[in-house]
This record gives sequence, structure tokens and C-alpha cells, in this order.
Amino acid sequence: MPHPINILERYWNFTSFRPLQEDIINSVLNGEDTFALLPTGGGKSMCFQIPAIVKEGICIVVSPLVALMKNQVSVLQNKGIKAMALTSGISYNELDTLLDNCIYGNYKFLYLSPERLQQDIVQQRIKQMNVNLIAVDEAHCISQWGNDFRPAYKNIVILRQLHPQTNIIALTASATPNVIEDIITELDCIKPTIFKQSFARKNLAYMTFHEEDKRYKLEAILKKNKASSIIYVRSRKATVDISNFLINNGFQSTFYHGGLSNTEKETRLEAWLKNDFKIMVATNAFGMGIDKPDVKTVIHLNLPDSIESYFQEAGRAGRDGNKAFAVILKNKNDEVLVKNQFLNVLPTVDYIKKIYKRLNNYFQISYGEGEYQTFSFNFNTFCKTYKFNSVLTYNTLQILERTGVIILNKQFNNKTKIQFIISNNALFKYLENNSNLSTIVKTILRTYGGIFEQSIKINTVLIAEKASVTEAHLITMLDKLYHEKIIDFSHSKTDAEITFIVPREDDKTINRVAHIIKQQIQLRHRQVASVLSYINNDKVCKSKQLLSYFGDQETENCGICSVCINLNPVAIDDLTVKKEIIACLERGAQSSRGIINQLSRSEKSILNALQELLECNVISITKKNTYKLTHI
Repeated sequence: MPHPINILERYWNFTSFRPLQEDIINSVLNGEDTFALLPTGGGKSMCFQIPAIVKEGICIVVSPLVALMKNQVSVLQNKGIKAMALTSGISYNELDTLLDNCIYGNYKFLYLSPERLQQDIVQQRIKQMNVNLIAVDEAHCISQWGNDFRPAYKNIVILRQLHPQTNIIALTASATPNVIEDIITELDCIKPTIFKQSFARKNLAYMTFHEEDKRYKLEAILKKNKASSIIYVRSRKATVDISNFLINNGFQSTFYHGGLSNTEKETRLEAWLKNDFKIMVATNAFGMGIDKPDVKTVIHLNLPDSIESYFQEAGRAGRDGNKAFAVILKNKNDEVLVKNQFLNVLPTVDYIKKIYKRLNNYFQISYGEGEYQTFSFNFNTFCKTYKFNSVLTYNTLQILERTGVIILNKQFNNKTKIQFIISNNALFKYLENNSNLSTIVKTILRTYGGIFEQSIKINTVLIAEKASVTEAHLITMLDKLYHEKIIDFSHSKTDAEITFIVPREDDKTINRVAHIIKQQIQLRHRQVASVLSYINNDKVCKSKQLLSYFGDQETENCGICSVCINLNPVAIDDLTVKKEIIACLERGAQSSRGIINQLSRSEKSILNALQELLECNVISITKKNTYKLTHI
């Protein structure tokens, strides 16, 4: 067999492994069941890819994330390694052919979702394959206490029954001690070798700042740290707004969210990776599988939904080993916002039952029928028909999918999109001669910002209601605008597909998974409570708080987080701070904010020094409420 280091050099052009990688690979090659807990950026994928390449046969990789599967398959294929992913939308005949290719075509990797594993044809073909390794990515999904628990993950044990002699490797970047125990039990691991890299990041300073004016603080941080940065926000609109704000203030910025086309995503990512743009403003759709070592700052303008997701996102900073910063900017409104966004939109079991019954009625499925039937699905029309709240309904559909009741092909993420391609002035001149379009156009402009700058996804039902026209008439008028070169326009008549996995049994169907739903709601509340506890705890080192959450009992303070800096300010004499303030004011009058942003000192030490300088009449306050030197 080739040596792992030779595979690393040949395909990845590296001459040495990252910490624990080689030990994990050797454990897998020795046929041991292996558990690997590596923080974000630890190189988890290589831990199963390299031993799978070394050994004869094919590796079955179970992953819940379609985008991650496609990304890893694409990377492997570009290296000349035969790999495929069984994603949704594959016909039975195509599936049959692809599985035969895995048996007879010398493929090294087969990526599939845990839901796909439930199909008889998939199980039958896997049994015929020469499987050299079973890899379970995002393994925390198997635990009822894990982030993003998916009941279908419990079916992975089928692979152990199909290939009892094949060892397994479970990988995750975030798992608490009870989740680790759960994973090992559920995967039926036999005396697994456990590798757990410390979560401590000695070079990463975790900062939490209370700021009423977040944009001002954001600008100050980026001016002080002029290097590659990621700014996480909670909405697609915010990515555009914040990026434009930064561009208008002289920064090189771009944005990224799930609504962009694949081409747009790749173009923006490539530009950021090359540092053509220093700053990426993004939703949490950004970051998966991305390893950019020189990221200096990761800034959250909105609170994350869990410590697990925050740790992964923050961990994208400082992978080159140089000092880096993970910053959360918070204010008094954030606690209400995070509860509204993540807790108040959780559907109850009764609400889920109601939606499930309406879905079956909508598609006229009789009691006891519907198993593996697929239907075209217009999400907006469904919500309008039954007057359902769209957010609650969407969350309900996600829960039904997670619990194995339906499969939702979310094509409605790419529904009707438009962009005005003429100037604002030219548009209103056009409307002077086409007054019948005026109400529709103005309704769109008042509802969606940034529609001249980029293609925006619009809700046609909402616009039709506001403009007092039918949805069909709206689409006709948008088509007219498109052909007259006023807008770019793409529209899909069917915006999703739903496959019912189990036969209709109404309440009985939901009752079987009700305990899981209730557990996940409880978990969501605990996760949000943990985030709020973290941002509000200014007594305990931020790094120690995070490590404790994941079961690491670090005894020493990090010395560089926002808590440590305030509790243990750098030992400098007051005279030094005062001299720096005076030097700063020699360039002209400045606000306290301006001084704080320019000096690498704690805010407390600067404010104390300013007060003493005022008392000694060295400085004074101007009519504009700024500080100036008295003798000037």
C-alpha cells in the first residue's frame, strides 16, 4: 500500500500533516473504529479521504449537506479521483446506473445523505460493493442532543449490518461530551479510538462589545485591522446593505448569500480568496469547506443561533497561526431579536399536525396512501390557500423533512427573480408612456431595495396583493418588461417538489416523531440561552467559556479576549497613556471615540486618563463635545 504521506503529497501538495491527522489516518488503516473531533479548519475530510485512497475499494461517505457533498466530490474529481454524490432529483434509472458504476467503475468515494440510505435499491447495491471504509461526516447529527439532529442518521447503522467487517470513522467539529457518547453508541462502534483536538485557539481573541452604533464600531475595527475579514449577518438584504456601506466608506467589500447563482457565488468567493476584496459580508451560507488561512477578523453583527455554529464561524479566523479576532457586536435589541428569529418561529406539535393534514388535503392524498409519491409544490400558493404564516410553515416543512416524513426539494429558493437594468430616470420616463405598469413597478420598488444593483428574489403573491392584480397578470406584465429590456426576469411556475416518504396517517404520523420535535424545541431554547449567557458574561474569560461548553476545562485565562483585557489591562503607567492622548490631540480636536479607536489601549484606561487630563487643565472640551489641547 502507498504511504499516506505520499498520497498527501501527490494529491494535496502538502509535505506534512496537521495535528492528529496522521494518527487518525493510521487508526483507520489499522481497521479500528475511529472518532475524530477536530475544530473547524482541522482538516477532517483528509482523515477519511487519504486512507480510503490507500485501501482497495470504495468509501461510503454519509453527509447531511448537499452543498458540502458536491463541493468535496468536485474537489476530488479535479484531483483525478473518481467520486460521485447521490443527491436529490435523480431518477430511478439514473440511480440504478450510478450505483452500478460504483460497483464496477473503480470509484473511490460514494457520497450520500442518510435519507438516501433508506432506499432498498441503495442498500442492495452497497451490499455488492467492496466497501473499504464508512465515513460519517457531521456525526453530531446522529445525537438527539446534537446541533441539527436528524433522525435519519440513526439509519446509518444499516451500513454496519451490510458490511460488518468494515470499520467506521465518525467526524465532527462540534460536540459536547454527552453528544460524543451518543455518537459512539448510535454507530455501534467497537472500542473506538477517540481523537479529540483541544478547542483552544491561543492566537484567537474572542471579543464581545456592547455598541449602540454597530456600523461605527465595525468601521473602526476594520480600519485598525486592514486584512482579510468575514462579517456575518442574518439576512440576505443585510449582506448587500452592509457591503454597500463599507464600499461607500472606502473598503474593498463584496457579499455572499444563498440566493446568489452558483456562478455569482464562485466569482465572489474566488475574488475574496485572491484578496481582490478584503471583506466578505455573508449569511451563514458562507464558509462551508472554505479554508483561507489569512482571515484576520470574523465579526458577527447579529447574534448566532448557537455556540456550536458560532465556534465554527469564529474559527475561520487566524488559521495561519497569527493573532486574529472573533468579534460579536451586540446591543440592547439583540436579545429580543434572537428570540424572535429562533424561538418564536418554532411551530408546536399541534401546528405541525395541522400543516401535515393540509398538505395531504392539498394534494388529495387518501388516508393510508401517498408513500413515495412526488408532487409539484408552489409554496406561496399553499400558504395563501390556507392563510398560513410563511415562516412558521417553512420551519414546519423543515421539521417534517428532518424527521423523515417528507423530502422537500427546495427549488423555491430560486423562484421569481428580477433586476431593473435601466437607470431610475429612464424607468420613470418609460412609465410616463406605460401608465398601466406604474402601480406594479412602484409596488416592487417600494417593497425591495437594491433591485437596480442586483437580481432580487420577489414574492409574486405579495406583490400581486399589494398592486391589486392577479398573480397571473403580474407575471404577464413582468414578462412584458423583460421583452422591452426594462428588467432581467427569471420565473419558475413550480417552485418546489414534495415527496411523501410515509403513508398518510394524520396525527399518528406526527405522534411517532412528536417526542423528537419537543426535544429539538427544548434544545433550541437551551442553545439560545447559552448564546445569551456567553455574550452577557463579562466576568469569565471568553475562551474559557467556550471551552467549558465543549467539555474542555481550561485552567488559564487566554489573556487576549475582551474580558481578560478589561480584567487584566496591560501593565502600563498612566503617564504613557496620557502622552499618547496628547500626541493624538496634537493632530487636532477629537472625540473620545476617535481617540479610543486610534490607541491600542483599553477603553477604561483611556477614559480615566482623559478625566485626569481635564482636571489638570491639560485638555478641554469644545462646543462640539470633542477634546482639544488647552494650549492650542
